Amino acid sequence: MELENLDFEGMAANVAPLLLTAAKSILIALVVYFIGKWVIHFTLRATDKIFVKYEVEPSLASFLKSFLKGLLYIVLILAILSTVGVEVTAFIAVLGAAGLAIGLALQGSLANFAGGILILIFKPFKVGDTIEAQGTLGSVETIAILYTTVRNFDNKVVTIPNGALANNSIVNFSVKPTRRIDMSVGVAYGTDLKKTRQVILDTLKKDERIHADPAPAVYFTNFGDNSLDLTVRCWANADDLWPVFWDSMEALKESLEANAIEIPFPQRDVHHFFPEGKPEIKG
Repeated sequence: MELENLDFEGMAANVAPLLLTAAKSILIALVVYFIGKWVIHFTLRATDKIFVKYEVEPSLASFLKSFLKGLLYIVLILAILSTVGVEVTAFIAVLGAAGLAIGLALQGSLANFAGGILILIFKPFKVGDTIEAQGTLGSVETIAILYTTVRNFDNKVVTIPNGALANNSIVNFSVKPTRRIDMSVGVAYGTDLKKTRQVILDTLKKDERIHADPAPAVYFTNFGDNSLDLTVRCWANADDLWPVFWDSMEALKESLEANAIEIPFPQRDVHHFFPEGKPEIKG
């Protein structure tokens, strides 16, 4: 084909509008990109201030910020594609189908994820608290999005899924600053209970860690097989719970013995009956 036969003017007339439209679309896309990027930056800064104001857990704040950032950039990309004329409906449908498939495949992990969010928002416990949950008693070491680790008092680390924690009861021993200490004391049948009660109360008053209000109390609670059972209750700071318990048990034993109050041990009386008469014992 000879060059003189080519209609350059016609081609230019057809291509020029296309180039102009493309340049316009690209320009609008760039404007949308920079505006969207500024909006994302502003939103993330505002989110940081909200997290600080409401004292959101750092691990939760970091996760939520990353999640929000990713979501905003996806919206921005879809907006840019729509601006340049790309059909985004099918793309959104693909994302929805992929999200559904991933959700079905990761049901357990999603339950743990939701549980972690609830724990970090409502804070039924925090790192360092002593809790009892899922058959485990110990101190909370870490709270992650999916799992919480608890260190037992024998130094074993237990990993508990957050889904189970969020949907079951949790006993938190560290929330309140004071704790009640319950002790059981058994004395022999025939013991003067009023005297015993006074000896116990006098012994507890000597320990400055035991609170005067609420005052210590001693209750007669049971006729045991070998003893009259008393329940001793007193209050102390949560940090002093076990030291006070151990020291008080030892002090009560010494006080009862010093006051000639018998602490019984299991024993059994055996009576032998002879229906036909007691046999003679020959020397």
